[in-house]
Amino acid sequence: MLRHQVAVLRRQVNRPDLNDGDRILLAALSRFLARSTRRSFFVSPSTLLRWHRRLVTRKWTYPHRCPGRPPTRKDVREAVLRPARENPSWGYARISGELAGVGIRVPPSTVRDILKLAGLGPAPRRDGPTWAQFLKAQAAGIIACDLFHVDTVFFKRIYVLFFIEHATRVVHIAGATANPTGAWVAQQARNLVMDLGEQAEQVKFLIRDRDAKFTAVLDEVFTSLGARVIRTPVRAPRANVIAERWVGTARRECIDRILIYNEQHLRRVLRAYQQHYNGHRAHRARDTCGHRTHRRHGRFPTAQNTSDSSAAARSMD
Repeated sequence: MLRHQVAVLRRQVNRPDLNDGDRILLAALSRFLARSTRRSFFVSPSTLLRWHRRLVTRKWTYPHRCPGRPPTRKDVREAVLRPARENPSWGYARISGELAGVGIRVPPSTVRDILKLAGLGPAPRRDGPTWAQFLKAQAAGIIACDLFHVDTVFFKRIYVLFFIEHATRVVHIAGATANPTGAWVAQQARNLVMDLGEQAEQVKFLIRDRDAKFTAVLDEVFTSLGARVIRTPVRAPRANVIAERWVGTARRECIDRILIYNEQHLRRVLRAYQQHYNGHRAHRARDTCGHRTHRRHGRFPTAQNTSDSSAAARSMD
């Protein structure tokens, strides 16, 4: 019976899991094995020798040092990379000198190696902005507009006009109506320009699609400010991707979760969601932070946000 149990265990366990105590006991008992029982012993002589070499390695440990120069410390690498990224025109010697002024001694050759490993080339090649920096700089003067529809409980379709700023992702709900016309859209654009005040002069580009409701009167509202109107290609929603993405976000987070009764109800709901989206919601495009920190710097129309917040609070009450 014992032999059969051992045979079953051998078929299931390819390699037993032994601890140090098991190895010591098996090595000591191996001296007393008879010649006829050695075949049933699952520890081979090579295994015993390997265990002994491991014990010798544990006992006699010597300090081992890799050949060559020691690697640069992490804090030194970070100290070199930070001024290189913040000051693209600084060369290796300039960065080395600036670090020496704060007590960090790094030769220019080491600065060159650190920047090379980080993918940063010499100063003349680091002078130009990256695509991310270029797009962020251009986004400061871009605003986009679009229309989307909402179906009420009684199957009445209401159209909503909104504007969104590319740089800050601030959304402005211009209005909602069941019969949108070119004159109505142009009037909502004039109201937006009045609410923005001096900030409207910073708009350099308006992105819109080729909807018939976006007439030349709408274009004149922004061209009078010195902005350029850019029409997206036919059937190319990706050309106005930020506005299209906001429509999907508003539907997933707000509109698709509520039954809308009429235009007044839709305005209250959108006003409350606008307050949440502009003042509290975390945005991936803004490094997963809300817009409250940016509002303190005066980037947003404070008067409009104040009125929207109060109106949203009344609607929620």
